Amino acid sequence: MTTAAADEFEAHRARLFGLAYRMLGSAAEAEDTVQDAYLRFSGADRAGIEHPAAWLAKTVTRLCLNRLTSARARREQYVGAWLPEPVITSDGTLGPVESAEQRDAVSLAMLVLLERLTPTERAVYVLREAFAYGHREIAEALDLSEANCRQLYRRAERRLAVEQGRFEASPQRREELVTSFLSAARDGDLAGLEKLLAADVTWWSDGGGKVTAARRPIEGREKVVRFLVGAFQGFAAGMTFTVAEINGAPGLLAWAGDTLASAVAFECRDGEVTDVRAVLNPDKLDFVRRQLGRG
Repeated sequence: MTTAAADEFEAHRARLFGLAYRMLGSAAEAEDTVQDAYLRFSGADRAGIEHPAAWLAKTVTRLCLNRLTSARARREQYVGAWLPEPVITSDGTLGPVESAEQRDAVSLAMLVLLERLTPTERAVYVLREAFAYGHREIAEALDLSEANCRQLYRRAERRLAVEQGRFEASPQRREELVTSFLSAARDGDLAGLEKLLAADVTWWSDGGGKVTAARRPIEGREKVVRFLVGAFQGFAAGMTFTVAEINGAPGLLAWAGDTLASAVAFECRDGEVTDVRAVLNPDKLDFVRRQLGRG
């Protein structure tokens, strides 16, 4: 590949990574997919590529569709709850996350919802919602008819049944909730935790069978409070915590010395914490470690 072609690819790399990550829910697989696209781009006849951005987006999308088919089978065998790999978004890795809609689009909650879709529905929805592709552009990328793409998009919307207003609170208010949560959990402040947690709060832990973690969701304020008090009296007692922007919203990084032990994402609504997703699987924390220069 010529230097000019390599530079052209690099100009698109961040956007391609954002597309692949939203499609796959895995930062590691997204990186591999982008690298595969790079190799294909380097070996392609440049004269036959009229619009490199469109060519690359189509290539990455189709590579992701291939990966999603095998990923479904692997996730059916996954030990415990499966969660997407977290990403620190304050450095622009997934593009701007300034509006509520942008934050929502990269949240762990949304990535979990996207698992409800077929691979093709997911591709149509991501290209439309996250990258503002028109249905004609999507049809060209997926080699489908425009009418079929519209139908797939409507079906995806129905299957997601996305609730509105997940991020109605300001980033400052959400960070206050996270820091108050951490303080109450550390102090074993049951009353403080109960005030912060919604009655139907749910806690998910993804250990992937690699580390100890709850294999089923913990549901309800009382059960989550008991779990947190026990956790902070036990294995989390010696850990340090830092606040970080995880997938578009303030979250917590838990450290055992210099080792990143967990990334915790919070979903808040009406001034309460409604969902907490804790990624403990060390394989899924590798990308965040590298983002922080500790990989």
